[in-house]
Amino acid sequence: MRFLHTSDWHLGRSFHRVNLLTAQRAFLDHLVETVRTRRVDAVLVAGDVYDRAVPPLAAVELFDDALHRLAGLGVPTVMISGNHDSARRLGVGSGLMGQAGVHLRTDPAACATPVVLRDAYGEVALYGLPYLEPALVKDEFGAERADHAHVLGAAMDRVRDDLAARPAGTRSVVLAHAFVTGGAPSDSERDITVGGVESVPAAVFEGVDYAALGHLHGCQTITDRVRYSGSPLAYSFSEERHRKSMWLVDLDAAGTVTAERLDCPVPRPLARLRGELEELLADPAHDVHEEAWVEATLTDSARPHEPMARLAARFPHILSLAFEPEEGAARTLASYAQRLRGRSDQEIAEDFVAHVRPGRGVDDEERDVLRSALDEVRTDDVLREVAG
Repeated sequence: MRFLHTSDWHLGRSFHRVNLLTAQRAFLDHLVETVRTRRVDAVLVAGDVYDRAVPPLAAVELFDDALHRLAGLGVPTVMISGNHDSARRLGVGSGLMGQAGVHLRTDPAACATPVVLRDAYGEVALYGLPYLEPALVKDEFGAERADHAHVLGAAMDRVRDDLAARPAGTRSVVLAHAFVTGGAPSDSERDITVGGVESVPAAVFEGVDYAALGHLHGCQTITDRVRYSGSPLAYSFSEERHRKSMWLVDLDAAGTVTAERLDCPVPRPLARLRGELEELLADPAHDVHEEAWVEATLTDSARPHEPMARLAARFPHILSLAFEPEEGAARTLASYAQRLRGRSDQEIAEDFVAHVRPGRGVDDEERDVLRSALDEVRTDDVLREVAG
């Protein structure tokens, strides 16, 4: 059986104020054509279909059109909600859609109820595990702790129990939206840290033939049976070196996995340029970037006159400009966002405490209080999205 594994469409998202709907439409055209020409048996979409809980109408229309076209090909689609999606909204009409071959899995309680497909070698059970917010699903799964490892582990126990009750030789696929240990993040994923931990071990997926993962935006192989497809488009300059793609996965009679990486259309390349303004304007090595979306970081000791306008004359698609002077104390002119880049909310809060209380950092008890407060705020945000 042949699957096309994709995730993290983030329909409705912009890139530094550039509307990406045209690029997202081109990707979905490519996906549908790939399904047709490569004789795909089922499409797997591992969460973050939309970029936010209440997506813009144009994004919903794009989603609707893609589902109609896939259903028109007679190819089943299995799709889960991610941490950016509103599970309740995405799941509206799922019963009717299922009759057309579009299987939306947004209810955590139904994670052990698979979509069962059949080929010449028997049945394949596809289990959709939507994004599991630990504080909201701990009781549903009877998990020991409200963290990602425990709730996802409990959900997978239900999957394995269901699989064990099926005929011998039944092959299995799981869709999940999580941060698995060993994966490489980028700047464009929303933080899902709970209790200071956001990742789960790959071993949680033991017992199934293939785990189709979503959440991380870089395509990557955790193990031969556990893979991220990554996002089809770049959503931050940290993804400059990403090769955007999907996995074409073949599952043979014995459950052996063979995966081929298929490239996605690139609307415009990304370039991160660094140096003094005059150097960026004159260096012929940058000719190749003149049609790219550009993030420029200027290292001039003094801020140049009208740098954005001058850079735009050479790089008309420049989107981001930052200043990081190379010399001594001038480094303090770096933007606030750049000073915080790569730091978690917990680290920023601890740094603030240390800053306003010189000579004394954060002790273990205070660290736990900060962590609990941040977890409560993040969970409250999720609850408001669900209620909205």
